[in-house]
Amino acid sequence: MTEASDIITIGDFAKVKLRVARVLEAREHPNADKLLILKVDLGGERRQICAGLRGHYTPEQLVGRNLVVVANLAPRMMRGEESNGMLLAASDGEHRRVVFLTPEADIEPGAAVS
Repeated sequence: MTEASDIITIGDFAKVKLRVARVLEAREHPNADKLLILKVDLGGERRQICAGLRGHYTPEQLVGRNLVVVANLAPRMMRGEESNGMLLAASDGEHRRVVFLTPEADIEPGAAVS
């Protein structure tokens, strides 16, 4: 259920820049049991994103995939590695699965999601 304090305006939502990113490289984070470090292409711009995917996906399963990311999230350090973005995924508590939000068809990295 959505509480009144959780409601945002269309202007708030418009500030979030969602983009398609292609995973170029993926590896396990050396200092975190749940994190993978992804190198992604955002359409001419390469970034590093740390994501809590270990145990759900292997690095090899991610390389070459297109994912949807929040491209304008402020960078932050995660166990000594900079994360510059956030990928979007859904999870169900019952089965503890993690499923990426991905484009339905192949599209160039950097494509805007709206």
